[in-house]
Amino acid sequence: MSDKVEKSDAEWREQLTPEQYHVCREQGTERAFTGKYWDCKEGGTYRCACCGNELFDASTKFDSGTGWPSFWQPLSPDRVRTESDASLGAVRTEVLCGRCDAHLGHVFPDGPAPTGDRYCMNSASLDLEKREG
Repeated sequence: MSDKVEKSDAEWREQLTPEQYHVCREQGTERAFTGKYWDCKEGGTYRCACCGNELFDASTKFDSGTGWPSFWQPLSPDRVRTESDASLGAVRTEVLCGRCDAHLGHVFPDGPAPTGDRYCMNSASLDLEKREG
């Protein structure tokens, strides 16, 4: 994405709640079944809690049984980016916001058709813009 958002650590701390800061800027993870969107069934667009980047449409959300909001694809490939993450002793694929590099969660190859992907996100990294009607 061409409109990169860069802020100082102090600016992120001022803008975000302590939980959002921990998850998004320190690669934290919220506990399963505790986030505000893990069981949300409302329509709309999920945006990055840090920069407002549109990330996922609610129509691609599914119940993965994991306790975190899960999606089978982002709105477009450039909305997110991935990096290898070996922080817990196993190699996983970290998902970051394509605009501000916020840590969103991880993607796994065990999702439903048509992609087979499970974007397992933290509620703290997301804001739902509800669809009217």
